[in-house]
Amino acid sequence: MAELLAAMQNNDEQKTNKKANTDQHEERQSESNAKTVETNPKTARRRTNPFSEEIMSFKMSKNFTLSMTLTLYKGIGDPKIHVTKFESMMFLNSDFDPILCRSFPTFLDGAALLWFSNLPAGSISSFEEFAKLFINYFAASKIYVRDSNYLSTIKQEQYKSLKEYMMRFTEAAMQISDLNPEVQLHAIKSGLCLEKFQEAIAVAKSKTLEEFREKAQGQIEIEEIREARRSKRSTKKEEERPHRPTSKDPRKPFKLAPKFDSYTKFNTKREDIIKEILHNKLIKPPIRPGSYQDQKYVDRSKHCAFHQKFGHTTGDCVVAKDLLERLAR
Repeated sequence: MAELLAAMQNNDEQKTNKKANTDQHEERQSESNAKTVETNPKTARRRTNPFSEEIMSFKMSKNFTLSMTLTLYKGIGDPKIHVTKFESMMFLNSDFDPILCRSFPTFLDGAALLWFSNLPAGSISSFEEFAKLFINYFAASKIYVRDSNYLSTIKQEQYKSLKEYMMRFTEAAMQISDLNPEVQLHAIKSGLCLEKFQEAIAVAKSKTLEEFREKAQGQIEIEEIREARRSKRSTKKEEERPHRPTSKDPRKPFKLAPKFDSYTKFNTKREDIIKEILHNKLIKPPIRPGSYQDQKYVDRSKHCAFHQKFGHTTGDCVVAKDLLERLAR
């Protein structure tokens, strides 16, 4: 009986030890699995997180609120302007590096957000470094969008109407986002041709775009009325112009009477001046050059640079002489 009891006791001890070893193994396995489950997501997050441990370990204040007034950057436009706007917005909240770094991706979208997600893990340790990478990568995107500096290239061409200039300027201004009204007003004033309207603007001192547009609209209406009157007057003159009989003496050329009593003396030949202003398109040649003289008696040894016809010289041309005098005066 003693031997039997000893054998049974020994068997029970072996079973107990075996069960304890099994439980201990299962516990270790469970702990190992738990660690694996905890480690994998953390590792995965680190792969998509380019910030350093110092930035990620920073504890954000519970009272911190992020303004969402800044437009998302999608990879098109000036990246430097986007960074500047972001820094200006964050100035009221915090200029601390960890906060700037962790807030900036909130305002990225599209290609810009994809670029951020592909940055190497732990590669960014300061916002200055982050901003530099961002600006350098999207530097080429700046050329696709015009800024306010482009408006300074739009000028009112000589002899072009104010209406045509206003339409070109407005079309260009509409393509520029976040355009400052004061910058736009300064640019549109600077592009005006040196005419009476620019003098009127200087006297009026328009302080807003609305004031400028109202005054410009009035000037456009005046220009259109003048143009209509000029066209009507020109048509009426053509209709009322009497038919000039041809000269009885074929040797006597046809001449016009000068319109001025005295003429300005130039230090250059009239022919050279006429050729220069025609070349630069400051004036247009006459529409009907043949109406200056009788075409039946043309002296082909003489040529007029203004009328671009034979029969008389530029120096003797009364029309060219009167034109230069008007310009000089």
